[in-house]
Amino acid sequence: MTVLESIVLGVIQGLTEFLPVSSSGHIELGKAIFGIEEKEAGLLFTIVLHFATALSTIIVFWRDIIGIFKGLFSFTWNAETRFSYFIVLSMIPAVLVGLFLKDQMDDFYRGNVLLVSVMLLVTGVVLFFSDKAKSLKGEVSTKSAVILGVVQAVAIMPGISRSGSTIATAVMLGIDREKAARFSFLMVLPLIFGAMAKEFKDYLDLPEAGQSSALLMDSSVLVGFVAALSAGYFACKWMISIVKKSKLSYFAYYCWAVGVIGIAHSLFFA
Repeated sequence: MTVLESIVLGVIQGLTEFLPVSSSGHIELGKAIFGIEEKEAGLLFTIVLHFATALSTIIVFWRDIIGIFKGLFSFTWNAETRFSYFIVLSMIPAVLVGLFLKDQMDDFYRGNVLLVSVMLLVTGVVLFFSDKAKSLKGEVSTKSAVILGVVQAVAIMPGISRSGSTIATAVMLGIDREKAARFSFLMVLPLIFGAMAKEFKDYLDLPEAGQSSALLMDSSVLVGFVAALSAGYFACKWMISIVKKSKLSYFAYYCWAVGVIGIAHSLFFA
């Protein structure tokens, strides 16, 4: 993998982690277009990109994150404690899927551009109809946190946008648009760090030869990190503004276009 390819993949990861267009789906499509094999992309590179997007989330929402920790260690039931409870509750479905089904799903989807492209079409449908929902000022509740947790678990499938599906669902549940985006980005943060821990363990379990070959990508890893961090910060701030203005349907058209291109690529050029 060249430095240019790592920059492109870093930008794709950073933008699509927050924009409602499926980061995993775009990464798979990017690898397919560049002809990058899974082993060439490297486990270390994947870990670094995930860390970059997690860090960009922390930079944007550092005040909210401090509030969550205050809530977790508070001895009173207040707004911060309640929000922390909803975050933890929303994580449970995705944690269960990640522990018991993630490897099987990855094996099933890996390199399957056709299936990923079809899932992008599904994402487009969800985004399109979310903009038709009435703009209400509701709050996250126990019920909505559970529903959003289930949606987040389903979005582990490449091609289904995690941020897009959770924000769209929250809006259709009547939650205030800005609060929907905020909750969507914060609810995934513990899961990103959990996935990173698992991936790092897998990396340490590699034979020394496998670790050494990944470490040869030092320059690619660094530029990929910077690209993902910069793009992630920009996309996170931009996405909040987009959700407030009810413009998610714009990304529906994009998902449909990319999905059609991916289907055409898999059928006629693979």
